[in-house]
Amino acid sequence: MQTNSPPLLEMRNIKKDFFGNQVLTDINLTLREGEVLGLCGENGAGKSTLMKILFGMDVIRETGGYEGEILLDGKPVSFATPFEALAAGIGMVHQEFSLIPGFTAAENIVLNREPKKRNIVSEVFGERLDTLDYSEITGRAEAAIDKMGFHIDKSMRISDMPVGHKQFTEIARELSKEQLKLLILDEPTAVLTEKEAEALLASIRSMSEKGIAVIFITHRLQEILSVCDTVLVMRDGYVVRDVPAKETNMNEISKWMVGRNVGSAASRDIRDHSGARTILSVRKLWVDMPGETVRNVDLDVREGEILGIGGLAGQGKLGIPNGIMGLYEAGGTVELDGRPIPLNAPRKCLDASLAFVSEDRRGVGLLLDETLEWNIAFPAMQVQNKFLKSYLGGLVKWRDEKAIRAVTERYIEELAIKCTGSKQKARELSGGNQQKVCLAKAFALEPKFLFVSEPTRGIDIGAKALVLDSLKRFNRESGVTVVMISSELEELRQICDRIAIVSGGRIAGIRPASDPSEEFGMLMVSMVK
Repeated sequence: MQTNSPPLLEMRNIKKDFFGNQVLTDINLTLREGEVLGLCGENGAGKSTLMKILFGMDVIRETGGYEGEILLDGKPVSFATPFEALAAGIGMVHQEFSLIPGFTAAENIVLNREPKKRNIVSEVFGERLDTLDYSEITGRAEAAIDKMGFHIDKSMRISDMPVGHKQFTEIARELSKEQLKLLILDEPTAVLTEKEAEALLASIRSMSEKGIAVIFITHRLQEILSVCDTVLVMRDGYVVRDVPAKETNMNEISKWMVGRNVGSAASRDIRDHSGARTILSVRKLWVDMPGETVRNVDLDVREGEILGIGGLAGQGKLGIPNGIMGLYEAGGTVELDGRPIPLNAPRKCLDASLAFVSEDRRGVGLLLDETLEWNIAFPAMQVQNKFLKSYLGGLVKWRDEKAIRAVTERYIEELAIKCTGSKQKARELSGGNQQKVCLAKAFALEPKFLFVSEPTRGIDIGAKALVLDSLKRFNRESGVTVVMISSELEELRQICDRIAIVSGGRIAGIRPASDPSEEFGMLMVSMVK
């Protein structure tokens, strides 16, 4: 590459506001061919908005456009649609999935670029009657999956996939595009285990060697330092640092992101519950959840503890709560407080004071087009008749708007949810703040027992400690037993009292969270007989 050649990408003095809220101010960014740029910042710092501007997303045009200039290969561009960005060689893997649920992985990978073949009818009546070349579709999908370095089932429908495999399908789709010059990855490893993330980082290095530039957005700062050439840090809509990755470290990046020193995720406070009674007993649990292996799980949870469940992708950690809560077909027995909990009946779980924060916040967790008030209060209103006023001796019930607003404002403050107010729609929040709303919704139910799956997925380093401390406080002050499922072992070791490791669909072992991480690592790779 010639040093006097223009950069592949320049973004100059980019400004943007949403709903009267200034989210980007004078952003400048330069990227050269084959360079990997790490884009860091807390949720709400403006990272995703900047990328949506570059990619020509409809939401930018529909909210008044933006100010500033974008140059690609030294020439000014302004993409009106993502299709124009794609044609120019820019690909993007979004923080939230943009897949067609009823299509297979292979069909999604070649979507809008499907290879076709002529037939007798199309020879007579024109190319619109060409048929799809499924052999070529399969071949292209296999090549993209091989390039990615992580195996997914190309014939599985997206609707049947676990979250991590959906993410890999998105990445494979972009890697299948021959004209790709620049790939934007927005939190691609948030739903991946360490092993899966390592495969993705290797793929990024391979792309860089082939001259493809990458903008890599992640809250996992060790990944930024591992794979990126340059680190650009944003805070409150401004660029506060732009430095070579080899000249900085995680502590400096963390401080630049939040404007203060960031300590460990949460102060360790492990408690011994060996004398406590069993509040949840699971026996011979199996779950039919695509991409997850859950078979013959036996597990006892002690009252008042925070129990972590960890393990490699697909081994069953996500399937356990999804099966118990009735989101996927399951068998076996589950008892809460000595009383049987029927499986395959989500409402029965809620009636028994069980609650669940799903790892799939948009698919399961939120009413995206409703207000924060409605999202946080509605489950408690529906299941427990909370936040309702009774009239005529209880014959008529109506929403208690004052109580709904009060509980929403309480959790906006406690969880530091960045929003314009309690009436803002959930769709308008950043991904990490949407996750906080899911937690607030569960807290408002005031359950006896809480499953929380990947609670810090997509949440920045500054907010992670707040969320984990909120879970701990909810456990300590309200006496709620918590089972937390996470792909990050150190996160489990930070907050949990005990950690159960799932391997091969069964519990490989349960150890105190204070045990060395190597012990848990051995359990993860063990095969339970």
